[in-house]
Amino acid sequence: MAFHLIAAYHRAQQYDIEFKPPTPSVYGIIGGAGSFAVIGARIVAGAEHGKAVSWILDVGSDFPADMMSTILSWNTGCIIREDKSRQTTRAWNGYGENEKRDFKYLTPKLRLDPWMLSDAQIFSKTFHMVCSSERCMLIVQDILQRQKSAGLGRSARPIFVWEPVPDLCTPEEHVKFLEACRVVDVVSPNELELGMMFGRPGWNETNEDDRKLVQSILLSGIGPESQGTLVIRAGKDGSYSYSKGQKGLWLPAYHQSQSGQASKVVDPTGAGNSFLGALAQGMISQGRKPSHVINDVLASSDAWNEIKFQWGNDGQVPKALVCATVVAGFVVEQIGVPTISTAEDGSELWNETGFSERLRNYTQRLCTTLKQLPQNHEWMKN
Repeated sequence: MAFHLIAAYHRAQQYDIEFKPPTPSVYGIIGGAGSFAVIGARIVAGAEHGKAVSWILDVGSDFPADMMSTILSWNTGCIIREDKSRQTTRAWNGYGENEKRDFKYLTPKLRLDPWMLSDAQIFSKTFHMVCSSERCMLIVQDILQRQKSAGLGRSARPIFVWEPVPDLCTPEEHVKFLEACRVVDVVSPNELELGMMFGRPGWNETNEDDRKLVQSILLSGIGPESQGTLVIRAGKDGSYSYSKGQKGLWLPAYHQSQSGQASKVVDPTGAGNSFLGALAQGMISQGRKPSHVINDVLASSDAWNEIKFQWGNDGQVPKALVCATVVAGFVVEQIGVPTISTAEDGSELWNETGFSERLRNYTQRLCTTLKQLPQNHEWMKN
């Protein structure tokens, strides 16, 4: 089971987006970090494992019926809590230069705490969190304590995927950020947020000082045994992932600009949340169809086989990153969440295409890209 705990800054289930002119603004869209993270996990889980994606949905008196219908169509393990005495949480997103996003709540937000989780949820294999450094540490501590208290002979530590809340990616927070990194398995700011955390305008893999920053974070430690992963989400430039003692890994975004063709990217809102929800689910999808597709396509790639060897565990993290990249490609194609439907053969479709189909398409392109990269390319260095 993958439970998506959206803590401290529980994203709205309805939101408005104010784009930079001349793009018109939109209102009352389904979304929020929780919804987008769940979509990411659900796409990777597939219909067979959809119910294992567990989350909590707080519904106010004004929650639209069509929005509820859409959420139910995902067929997840959603626990709905209805409170007619309050409005549904609503938020505003504003976009400026370089896709810089501003965020604020328009109605009071609710906080989700570990004590609210059911016994089944508390023993989830993965947890995705969007919160401050301090809240992150408290959540991990509380979940592990609840697991220990419940016992039941289940002692395997879950995988914690942490997305630092953007508003607190400031130099004043960087010490707490490093502390929180030591209790999670994956930490993933985007390139702007990582830069801001250390008093910089952003982060760039080609900048030597920025590469040194990555090394200092890894030396400080990610995860209880310092073997965790830093995943830097870089929008149209894909993602950069690093783990102590491993070679860095760059994966291009699913949608690449092509000369003479219109971009398929409509709105990046929620893509990062979905990326990490998919990553969390991908981390526990070894032996399932997504893993088989990736292994099948990339079996003959020496570069990929080296990556799997370097990262270990049959490439668990790199394969989860591939799944996450493909899922983000679905999310940017429209304003709001991608649409689920069923093909004539009964298979599941998202935006009228199957996840496995896109996964195969991306890995085929990736196979070619990896072959074209010289062995001394920056991400192949220690």
